[in-house]
This record gives sequence, structure tokens and C-alpha cells, in this order.
Amino acid sequence: MPITKKQEFWDNLIPLKGGLFGEQLAGWRPGPAARLGLGCRILADQRIDVAPNVALAADVYLPKVPGRYPAVIAFAAYSKELQAAGAPTGSNEAGSPPVFTDRGYAHIIVARRGMGRSTGADAVYLNDTDVADHAVVIQWAAAQPWCDGQVALFGTSYYGMTQPQVARLRQAALKGFFAIEMCTDFFRHIAMFGGSPQPDFFATWMGANFTPFQFKLHVPPLLRAMASHITNSPLKRLWWPQLKKRMTRVMRGFRNETPTRASLGLFAALMLDGKTRASSVLPAGPSGALGDIAVPFVVVQNPGYLNLHQFGAYDLFENAGTPAASKWLIIGSPAYELPAYHWQLEALAFFDHLLYGADNGYASQARVRYWRQGARTYGSAEDWPPPQSAPLRLYLASNGADRTTHCLTPEPPTDGLKNRWAAVPPGATLAAGFDEVTNQSLVFELSIEDEMELAGPVTVSLAFSSNEIDSHVVARTGVVAADGSYTILSMGMIRPACRRIDETRSTATEIAIDVDTPEPLVRDVPVMLRFSLTPQPVLLRPGERFRLDIGSRTDLLRSDVSHGYAQFDMQVPPYFARNAVHYGEDSFIEMRHVASIRSLRWGSAENWQPEPARRRSPRPAGRSRPIARMPALPDPMRRVASPQGPVGP
Repeated sequence: MPITKKQEFWDNLIPLKGGLFGEQLAGWRPGPAARLGLGCRILADQRIDVAPNVALAADVYLPKVPGRYPAVIAFAAYSKELQAAGAPTGSNEAGSPPVFTDRGYAHIIVARRGMGRSTGADAVYLNDTDVADHAVVIQWAAAQPWCDGQVALFGTSYYGMTQPQVARLRQAALKGFFAIEMCTDFFRHIAMFGGSPQPDFFATWMGANFTPFQFKLHVPPLLRAMASHITNSPLKRLWWPQLKKRMTRVMRGFRNETPTRASLGLFAALMLDGKTRASSVLPAGPSGALGDIAVPFVVVQNPGYLNLHQFGAYDLFENAGTPAASKWLIIGSPAYELPAYHWQLEALAFFDHLLYGADNGYASQARVRYWRQGARTYGSAEDWPPPQSAPLRLYLASNGADRTTHCLTPEPPTDGLKNRWAAVPPGATLAAGFDEVTNQSLVFELSIEDEMELAGPVTVSLAFSSNEIDSHVVARTGVVAADGSYTILSMGMIRPACRRIDETRSTATEIAIDVDTPEPLVRDVPVMLRFSLTPQPVLLRPGERFRLDIGSRTDLLRSDVSHGYAQFDMQVPPYFARNAVHYGEDSFIEMRHVASIRSLRWGSAENWQPEPARRRSPRPAGRSRPIARMPALPDPMRRVASPQGPVGP
């Protein structure tokens, strides 16, 4: 939609202030930027015709210096009105326009049909019509007089999930994409995570982004620019930590907002009807068809999202048809930041390499870079799982009563023991003092005597039984420091009645579970459960304890969003039940270790010290031998040299 010179003057009276906040680079410093210092101006509410009588509204941000530039597009279902203002909203994930325009890129933020000033009917998220519209936007941008014909995609979450969908179409103008925190199978990665629906996520998400207010919101560019000078000022380092402490309360407030009637209808369909792939209202997503993608890309995973945005990055990296030398995977540090202004410098270095042909070092970056929790540096590998890693299997073993801290051992116990925990539905009425007579989780620990690096998929296998026809199992790993402080690492979950493995959809990192045909449990009869946890590379140090918790409720095995992790509670388990893990060769956690391991010991709350080397006490029942020595990894599996830590603005 054309704008007058007068309107353009007022829209650009106050220059928009850009924002760089959060992690920006994965352990390196790129060479000089291809372009720099070009400023920013806006062409607001541009009309992009996508069908008869249907047009999408887009804000186009351009360098002030006239010319033809590559276009970077961000496409999602969200309102575009606050994207450039730096407001700490959960939908502010398209990047900061002045950061891109200053470096010689046109930055285009588009709202899908029915949102804000985009006409047409609002429909289910991530649908095929959106993909077709996205393709039209790419062609439109490439043909504009301010574009050199090259287009790339950028964005987080929703803005990231749309990218592989449209990349499958192989448009000539689309040269590459940079996706952050995304999913590829919308049914199992979003709607039915672990075999159960996610009402907490969908209620919070819809209440934050799809209310009548959001659909009608219009913020003039002048007001956005004024706001950006507050939200993107150095003062953010003061107010953001305070807001972060209150984030749980803020998210609870979003759940109290009423979405539009159409959004409420989708919520009801997701919670009540979408229990199978065939009945789910969400589109399938590009998983299984990722081989259609040919363009270069970078995909970034944030391991701090424990039951959202998980596994899609690994699926994309493993299965995309892009040549191996033209795709990169970055596993960053666990962090929850708003707005999502992280990784912009990494993306610009990639785009400079891809679109400007800059010799800035990107081509020589390792195909995989991963944040090593505990070491605060990045490791690198040429594939995922890291080829220089080797499997490490630790078996669960009893240390006595249910409430005792139990053990992780290198050898499967043969004593036939089991331990139990109580599965209690969240919000259930309980007698006072209930937790004094039963435990709602089991704890397994391993004391670390020598430095050890873990990097790769995490799998839990359990011989499991229950006295109900169904339940829920949540597994969480973490590190207990020498001072007793705890840091969460990863999480995974499974609905025992939905335990059949979907081999066709599984990847090297994720065991996909088929939830279409539940198989009810038989009272107290063990079944096999195998499921994946979210990977989190970590360096474990002597004096620390590696910990595995197993329970049935996400709210009891969680890390609060104010700690930097985004985790949504689920309404599980469905019934009161006694659940049990049966020890033996079928109950273990399997990871991959990179550093050579000389010795590990089982751990318990009562005994963290190594046994004397001269004499060994008889092993009590349920206690396996410590690992005396594991052979050093051969030369091809030596530890990866870690580049320097993250570089920020």
C-alpha cells in the first residue's frame, strides 16, 4: 500500500534504535562485515497481494543509503506492530531491524492472513496456505527496486518453523535461511509432547498473542521508534533481570487473557480431539520431507526449552537435502530472553558469507558447535552426534528404600529389586502430611571423580510397571555441584500406554513415539519404555554429582522460567497410581561421552568418597562395582579443542 512523502517523513522522524541482547556468536569472531553504517528507514504497512482480495501487511525496513540489497524476511502469525519496538513480548522474535539494515540488508516483517492489517481469514497455524503466501512474499521481495533479487529468512520459534516449510519449494530467489528454536513435526513436538497435550503452553501462548486486542493493535512507527530508545537502551540490563524474576507471574497473567473465538475453537480441538495424527488440527510439518530442502542454512537450538522447540533442529540438520558443507547446527546455552534479539550477529556473518560472498571465516566454521555447560566454552564437531564421542550407558540400581538416593552403575544389577514412586495428578486433593509417607520421585546419582564431557543424544530406558492402566513418566538430568547447588540439564517424558516406537519418524537424537494407538497397562506387569531427553552438552568436574530424577509430574521436576528455562507444566499424570522401576539390564540412561573417562563411582546421599584402594568392602545388595578404569578413547575420539567463549555486543 503506497505511503505519502508526509507519512514517510513522520514515520522516520525518530530513528529506530536497534537491539543486540543475549548470546550473539557461537564461540568465534567473524571477519569484517560486508557492509556497515547504512542506517535504517521504514516503509510501513506495505501491501503484498497473495490472492484475489487478500493482501498481507508488511513493514519493510531499508538502509538509509539508496541501493539494492538482499532481503531478510520474517514471516509468522503474530502481530508485527511491536516487533521493532524492543518490547519484551513472547512474539518479538523477528530480530531488530536496524541491526540488519545497518549491515546492508532489507528487513521485512510480515503478518499472516487475518492478523492485524493483513486481510483474509485467520486459520489454523502453520497451514499450507501460509506456506504458499510465504512463497509469494519471497517472490515479491525479490522483485522490489530496493532488493538485489536475493532473499534469506530469519527468526525464532514461529518465525523459525515457517522457514523449512517454504524452503522445500526451492524458489530461485531464496538463497538460505537461519532458523532458531524450531520444530519440524508439529504433532509430536508441540501438540502431544511426550504423548500428552500441552494446555499450559497453548493457553499461555494464545492469551499472549491471539486476543482481540492483538488482532486490532496498531502502533505508529513513530511510537515504536520512541519506545525502542527505552527498551533497547543500556537500561535493559537493569530492568530485564527484574522482569525475568517475575516472568512466572507474567505468564500466569497471559493465561487469564481470553483469546479470540477462533483461537478458543483451536484450543478446544487441540485439547479434546487432537489425540492422533489424523484428528489433530495442526498441520504435520515438514518432518519426513526435509530432503526437499537444498539451500544452505544454520539452525540454532536452545536447550533451555525443555518441552517446546525440542528435537526439530536435530531432525532438520540430519535429514535436510542441503549438502553437508552448507548446513550448520549450533546448540547454544540455555537462556530465556525477551525480546528474542540473540544470534543476530551470527546470522549476519552467515548472510555476509552467503549473499555478499564475504571471506569472513564462516565457511571454515565447524558444522556443529555446542555450548559446554559447566565449562562455559564451545565445543565443535563435524556432525551430530559428535563422531568423536562414544556411548556411555549407566544402569539404575537400588540403594534401599524408595525415598533413598539411589545409584547409577556401569553394570546392570542382578538382584531383581524395584523401587516405587507415587503418581499424583496435579491439583489433586491430598491428606495433610501425604509426602511424609510416600515419595513422588526417585533420585539416582553418580559421583564424578575425573573430568568428563557429555555431548550427544540422551536416552532413558525403563522396565516400568504401574497399578493403573496408564500414567506418565518424566525424567530429568542435572548436576549437583560440590556446594550442593543444582543445575538442570535435560528433560524427557512418555505416556506409558503410548510406548510403541515410531521407527520411521525417529532420528539419531529423538526416539519418536507412536501415540495413535494406546496400549493400556496391565496392573503391576512390567513393560519397556524407551524415550529421549533433550540433549545438553556438559562438562562434569570432580566433586560434582550427575543426577537423574524420575517422577510423573512436570511441575515437580522443573526449572522455573525465571531461572532462564522455558518449561510448560502438563496435566499429568491422569490417575493416582503406584509406579515402579524394575532394575536390571533394561533400566538405564544412555549418553555419549567425548572426554576419556578414567574412573567413575556410583553415588548415594550417605557415601560420596571413593572406597580405599587397598581393601574393598563387600557390596551391599543393589550396589554395583564402581568403574575402576575405562579405556582412553582412540585418537579419532580425542576431546574436541574448544574455541573461545561467546562474544556479545
